[in-house]
Amino acid sequence: MSGGVGGRSKPFLLLLVVATISSQFASVLGGDPSPTKDAKKDDSHSKSNTGREVLFICLGVGVAVALSIFLFKLWQKKKREEQHARLLKLFEEDDELEVELGLRD
Repeated sequence: MSGGVGGRSKPFLLLLVVATISSQFASVLGGDPSPTKDAKKDDSHSKSNTGREVLFICLGVGVAVALSIFLFKLWQKKKREEQHARLLKLFEEDDELEVELGLRD
């Protein structure tokens, strides 16, 4: 692969971006606002639960995307190896065929 970021580092770059975004969500949503003490108790539990849910969803999506990219790259590599093996088989010398055609004794 020529140009841009190498093929192996793209999944890691994507994972880094997802982790950075997730950490930003966690720091913003996990912050402790300072309203009154009674309202603070009620709101902080719901906000922290929502923040955790958003964080877990983002992490789950990030892991699913990274896993999908990894499996796709693995499938491409396997397909390339199969095509290369077929190409080598196509051009290998076949002595049995030459004997059958009478080109060799």
